[in-house]
Amino acid sequence: MRIGYFLSCEEYSPSQLVEQAVLAEQAGFEALWISDHFHPWNDEQGQSPFVWGIIGALSQACRLPVATAVTAPTVRLHPAIVAQAAATAAVQLEGRFTLGVGTGEALNEHVLGDRWPSEDVRLEMLEEAVAVMRALWQGDFTYHHGRHYTVENARIYTRPEEPPRVFVSAFGDKSFDLAVRIGDGFITTQPDAEQVAAWKAKAGRDKPAQGGYKVCVAPTEDEGVAIAHRLWANAGLPGELSQVLPSPKHFEQASELVTEEMTRESTVCGHDVGAHVEAFAPYADAGFDDVYIANMGPHYRDFFTLYGDEVLARLRG
Repeated sequence: MRIGYFLSCEEYSPSQLVEQAVLAEQAGFEALWISDHFHPWNDEQGQSPFVWGIIGALSQACRLPVATAVTAPTVRLHPAIVAQAAATAAVQLEGRFTLGVGTGEALNEHVLGDRWPSEDVRLEMLEEAVAVMRALWQGDFTYHHGRHYTVENARIYTRPEEPPRVFVSAFGDKSFDLAVRIGDGFITTQPDAEQVAAWKAKAGRDKPAQGGYKVCVAPTEDEGVAIAHRLWANAGLPGELSQVLPSPKHFEQASELVTEEMTRESTVCGHDVGAHVEAFAPYADAGFDDVYIANMGPHYRDFFTLYGDEVLARLRG
C-alpha cells in the first residue's frame, strides 16, 4: 500500500501547497493528491488557486507522483482544455501524473452561468468528456460532435509518451458503475471494504483503488477539533448537499447543522500517535492500494514532523 499526502487547494496558498509537497516528500510520503476547486467550501478556508498552475510548480519542487482529486472536465472547463492541461502536467511530471475525474459540484461548476445538470446527465457528460480526452491524447487531429461536446480540428502537440491514466471518483452506485466501465482506477473518501472488493472483482486487480481522509494535527485534541470544525464542518454534511449547494455562503449556512461534537467524533485531532494510526486502519483493512492523508489547519509542519518521525513508520510496521 502506498501512502500519500492530500494537498487542499481550498485552504492553502500556492506557496504553502508547494512547501507541503516538499515536506511530504521529505517525511516519507510516496505520492500527492491535489484538489481542483474554483471556490473554497467556505470563507474560513479562504483559498482556491488554479490547480494546473500549482501542478506545474510541484513538478519543479519534488519528484512525487501527482493526481487530481478530482477534476470535473464537464462544465467549467471543456474536456479539450482539460486534455491539454493534463497532457502538459504529465510531460512536466515525466509521466508521474494521473487525472482523477468526477462529476463535480455546483459550488465550482456553475460559475459561468451554466445550468447545473441532474446526476444522470452529469455522468453522461463525464463519460463523453473522458472519451474526448482520450481521443485527443492519441495525438491526431480530432473531430467530435457528441451530445454534449464539440471538438473540431483539434490536436494536442505537447504530450507524454503514454497517455495519462484516468481515475474516476465514485460514491453512489451509478458513479461506481461508470468508474468500472471507463476508469483506469477508482477514487473515494469512504473506507468501504465492500466497494473496494467489488472494484477489484469487476475492474481487475491491476486497476488501483484510492482512498483519502483528513486529520488535524494540533498541540491538543481540543484545539484540533476547534480548527477542524471552523475550517471543515462542511465535511459532515449528509447526502447530496455537497453536490448541489452553489456557494461558500450556502455551505456555511448548512454547516450550522454540524456540531463541534460531530466533528470530534468523525475526525482525528491532536498529537496522539496511536489515534492517527487508528484513523488509518479502516482504509488499510478495506484493501485500498493508495491512501492519502490531508492535514487541516495551520500546524502542517507539525503534521509532517509527527508523521515523518513516528506515524508513517507505525503504519508500515
